[in-house]
Amino acid sequence: MISSPLPHLVGRRRECAALDDLLAGLREGGSRVLVARGEAGIGKSVLLKYVAAQASRVKVAWAHGIEADMELPYASLHQLCAPFLDELDELPEPQREALRVAFGMAAGDPPDRFLVGLAVLTLLTRASESRPVLVLVDDAQWLDQVSLQTLEFVARRLLAEAVAMVFAVRDPDGQDALHGLPALRIGGLDTVAAGELLETAVGGQLEKRVRDRFVAEMGGNPLALLEFSRGRSAAELAYGLDSANLRSVQGPVASRVERDFASRLGSLPAATRTLLLIAAAEPVGDARLLVRAAASLKITPNAAPAKAAGLIEFGESVRFRHPLVRSAVYHGAGPAERRAVHRALAEATDPVLDPDRRAWHSAQAADGPDEEVAAGLERAAGRARQRGGIAAEAVLLERAAEVTPDPWPRGRRALAAAEAHFSAAAPDRATELATVAELCPLSTLDRARLARLRARILFARSRSDEAAPLLLEAAAQFTAAGSPLARETYLEAVSATIFAGRVHGPTGARAAAIAARGSGAPPSGSKAADLLLDGVAALLADGCETGVPALHAALDLLAHEELVTREATVRWLLLAPVALEAFIHYAWDLHAWDTLSSRAVRLARDIGALGALPPALVYAGGVHIHYGDFAEAARMIDEADALAAATGHAPHKYATLVLAAWRGEADVAAGIIEEARQRAEQRGEVGLLGATGYIQGVLFNGLARYQEALEAARTGIEHDGFNFTGLSLVEHVEAATRCGELDQARASLARLVELTRAADSGWARGASARSQALLADDDEADRLYRTAIEEFRRGGVTVEVARTHLLYGEWLRRGNRRSLAREHLRTAHEMFAAMPAHAFAERARRELLATGEHVRVRESTPTSVLTPQESQVASLAAEGMTNAKIGAELFISPHTVEWHLRKVYTKLGINSRRALPGALASAPVEGSRDEGTVRSG
Repeated sequence: MISSPLPHLVGRRRECAALDDLLAGLREGGSRVLVARGEAGIGKSVLLKYVAAQASRVKVAWAHGIEADMELPYASLHQLCAPFLDELDELPEPQREALRVAFGMAAGDPPDRFLVGLAVLTLLTRASESRPVLVLVDDAQWLDQVSLQTLEFVARRLLAEAVAMVFAVRDPDGQDALHGLPALRIGGLDTVAAGELLETAVGGQLEKRVRDRFVAEMGGNPLALLEFSRGRSAAELAYGLDSANLRSVQGPVASRVERDFASRLGSLPAATRTLLLIAAAEPVGDARLLVRAAASLKITPNAAPAKAAGLIEFGESVRFRHPLVRSAVYHGAGPAERRAVHRALAEATDPVLDPDRRAWHSAQAADGPDEEVAAGLERAAGRARQRGGIAAEAVLLERAAEVTPDPWPRGRRALAAAEAHFSAAAPDRATELATVAELCPLSTLDRARLARLRARILFARSRSDEAAPLLLEAAAQFTAAGSPLARETYLEAVSATIFAGRVHGPTGARAAAIAARGSGAPPSGSKAADLLLDGVAALLADGCETGVPALHAALDLLAHEELVTREATVRWLLLAPVALEAFIHYAWDLHAWDTLSSRAVRLARDIGALGALPPALVYAGGVHIHYGDFAEAARMIDEADALAAATGHAPHKYATLVLAAWRGEADVAAGIIEEARQRAEQRGEVGLLGATGYIQGVLFNGLARYQEALEAARTGIEHDGFNFTGLSLVEHVEAATRCGELDQARASLARLVELTRAADSGWARGASARSQALLADDDEADRLYRTAIEEFRRGGVTVEVARTHLLYGEWLRRGNRRSLAREHLRTAHEMFAAMPAHAFAERARRELLATGEHVRVRESTPTSVLTPQESQVASLAAEGMTNAKIGAELFISPHTVEWHLRKVYTKLGINSRRALPGALASAPVEGSRDEGTVRSG
C-alpha cells in the first residue's frame, strides 16, 4: 500500500517529504520558499493543508487568491498581514506609512510597491522573533497583481529570517507567476496510488482493467477521481456510463471536474442555486453580506442542500469546496442572473466602508452604459492609485470607459486606462485602450497625452529612434495647449534619442534639441528640469563651447533643489539619467557625476523607489570604478543586481562589464558583450554599440592586445551616438600608437582635443594631455605626461592617474631612463594591485621586470574575504547604524543584517561592532588580490 503520513493523502510521499524538509529548516531558524505547481485538482491545496497541520510551534498565515477579487489592490496582502498588524507601529516610519496607505488605513502619496514589500518583510520578521512564521498562499495565480508582486519581492529577499513561504500555483494559468523561485512540480498520482484512491472512494474493489482505464482518463488527478466517483458505486463504474454521464469524462481534466460540479447544481432548489451564485460573485466570503444580498433578492438563505451536495461550507465565512465549484456556479449562470446578483451585492455593500467593491459590483450589474456607474468606477480607480495599485486602477478605468455613455468622457477614461496599463507593464492592453481613445473625441491636451503614450509604448518595445518623432509631435501639441508637460516631453524626446544612440539625422538628438529650443514651450514647473533641457539642447545644437557652461548652470539646482513631495522626487529621479549622461560624456566631470548619482541613491532610498534605485546604484558604482575603489563599486553593483532580481527587472549589465574590463576579466566580459552587441543590432540601440566599443577598448588595452583594442575602440567612435565617443577616443589613441597606426591616432587625437576643450575639468585636460603625449616628441611628451598625472589627480580620476603612471613609465623605460621608469611603474603597479585592476597590474609587472625589479604576488586567504554585501553591511555598522536602519537602507530585514554581521565577525576574527572600523581597514573584499613589489639589489 502506498500512503502518506496523513491517512487521506495517498501517493504523496515525495511532496510531503519536501514540505517536511521546509518545516525542519524553518524550525532551525532558516528561510525557505517553495512554489507548488500543477493543474487544477492535482492536490496543491491539500498539500498546503498538510504542511499547516504539521506546523506545530509555528505561526501560520494564509492568503487565498480569488479570481473575482483580482482587481482590488492589496486585497490578498491585507488578508495575509491582518494577524500581524498589531506590530505595525514598530515598523520604521516610511514602511509603516507605506503599509497604512496601501491598506487604506491612512491617506497619503501612493506608496512604492517595493517599499510596501520591505514593510511586509519587516512585519513578518518581527512576528518570527517569538515563533517561526509559515506563509501559505493558495491559488497564487489569482492574487491581485500588486499583492503577488509584493509577496514575490518578499520571497526573493528572505535569507536569514525564520520565515517560510509556500505558494500553490495552478498551471497553465499561473505559469509565469513567481518564475525562478524554487518549485515543487505536482503531477498526477501513479497508477497504484490513484487506483487505491478510486477504490477507497467507491467503497469496493474494481476490476484492474476498469480501474486503470478510469485512472488513465483522469490523468491521476485526485480531485477528478474523487469527484467523478462521488455517489457512484464500484458496480456502477464496472458496467460503464450512461449517456447522462458520458460528457463529464470528455475533455481536459479540469473541465471534466467543473462539468461534474455543474451537473450537481441542477438538482438543487432554485433559491439554493441563487444563494451559491451570490457566494460565487462575492469573493470575501462574508456570510452576513450574503444574507443581506439574499434578502434584497427576496430569497431565504438555505444552504443545506448545497452543503449536503459537498459544494460549499457555510459558517461565519463562506467557502467553496474547491475553486472549480465557484467557477462552475458563476459561469453556469445566465448573464441576467449574474447581473441581478451583482446588483444585490452592490446594494448590500457598505458605501463608506467598502466603496470600491460596491462600485465594482455596480459595474458588473450594469446591462448597458451608465454614467453613474462609470463615475463610481473612476473614483474607485483614484483610490486604487492612491494605494499604489496601478494594475487595479487600469482595470477599473477600463471598465469605467466600457460603461460610459458619452463619447467625450469615454475617450478621456479610455486614455487614462491606457496610461495606467502602460505604467503597470501591460503595453499590449495599453495599445488596445489607446485605440479606443483615439476613436473618441479628445481635447487638445488629451490628444497630446495619447501621442506621448504611443511613443512611450514604442520606445519600451524597441529602444530605436522611431519614438522620437512621436514624442516631438506630442511636445508640440502640449505647447499649443499651453501645458507644462511640453518641456518635460521635449526632454523625454531628447532622452529617447540619446539612449537610442543617434545624434544626427532627422530623428536624432540634435534635431530634437533644435525643435525644443524653438518651441516656445512654457515652463515645466521645475526650474532644474528647464535648465537641464536648455543645457542639453545647447550641447546638441551649438556644441560643447555653449552647452557645457549651460549644463553647469543646471548642476547646482539638480544637486540642491528642494523636493517637497514624493511626486517631485520621482520626477527628479527621471531627470537624473539624462543629466548624468551629459555630465559624464561631455562635461567630463567626475565630481558632478558623484554628486548627482549619490543624491539619486539617497532619494531613491528615502522614498523607497526600488525601481529607480538599481540604475542610481549603477551610476554611483561607475563613480567608484573611476575612483579606483573597485570594492565599493562591486558592492553597489551587487546590490543593484540583487534589487533588480527581487523586483523582476533585468539586471544592469553595463556596470558589470565596465568593472570586468578594468579588472581585466576577459572571460566574464566576453559573453555579456556579445549578447549586448546582438541586442543592439536587433533593436537599433546604436548607443549600446558605442558602450561595448569603449568597454572592449579598456579591456584589450589592459591585456596589451592592442590590435583588438584598436578595432573595438573604432566601433565606439564611429557610432553616431551621444555617449562614449570621447572615452572611446582615449582608448583608440593608445591602441593606435601601440599598433603603429599613427594617422589613425592623430585623427582621433584631433577629435578628442576638440571634444575636451570646453570641459574645464581635470579629467578632460588629463585625457587630452596624455593622448597628446603618446604622439609627442621627447621633451614635450615628458611635460605632457606630468601634466596629465596632475590633471587626473585634480579631477579625482584615480584609474587614469594609475594608467598615466604606467604609460609614462613604459615611455621612460623605452627611453632607457630605468630609474625614473621604475618609480612610475612601481606607483602604477601598486595602485592597480590595490584596486585591483589585474590586467593593468600585470602590464606594469612585466614592465618592472624589464627594468630589473621583481614582483611578488600574495594571495589573500579565501576564508577572510568579505562578499560585497558583507562589506556593505559591515561598513554601515562601523558607522554606528543599527541593524534596523541598515536593513531599511539596503532593503533587507534586520535578521539578514545580523546574519551577515556574524559572518563578518568570523572572517575578521572579531566579536563586536567596536572592532569593525579597525578590522575593515585591512579586510579584503571578494575579487581583490594583493600584489607587492620587491626591488632587486
